[in-house]
Amino acid sequence: MNIKNKLITSFVAAVLGICLITGGTSAYFSDTASTNNTITTGSLNLGLNKEAIFQVEAFVPGETQETQFKLTNEGSMDMKDITLTTSYEIVDKGEPNNGDNMGEYLVVELLSNQELIFEKTLAELNGNPQQIAKEFPAGSTAKQFMIRITFKDNGENQNHFQTDQLKLNWEFEAVQL
Repeated sequence: MNIKNKLITSFVAAVLGICLITGGTSAYFSDTASTNNTITTGSLNLGLNKEAIFQVEAFVPGETQETQFKLTNEGSMDMKDITLTTSYEIVDKGEPNNGDNMGEYLVVELLSNQELIFEKTLAELNGNPQQIAKEFPAGSTAKQFMIRITFKDNGENQNHFQTDQLKLNWEFEAVQL
């Protein structure tokens, strides 16, 4: 073996020895920490204090009925843009209405805190959502509303509406603030 090979072998042996000595004798400190996390989503829960806001019997032209209801924010999140969507179906039980829409004669006024929110016929409200509140913070007091419905008397014969029934569906919807 020549000198060059002996030097390389000696150098490799020395490096290997240093690695074994250093690797076998080194020590270090370590520590770990862990967490258990939970993410829970908030909830929107719009409450209504009545199952049916109106149950009117024997309603006649010229008459007005009114009632009150409350909406509550029973969820954990603030609400905004509470809307009322109206749909209805007329059950013609008497004389044919011949295209005369009873919804055009029923005028709805919605008030909150004595302030008029809207005054429209059911025909105008049908499929046309109306904003009834802009903000409704979680944990706030109930919002009180008054609804007044008037059967408009057009001064003409309205006998074709006798015994008819209007099935009214109101849907209240709130979105997250």
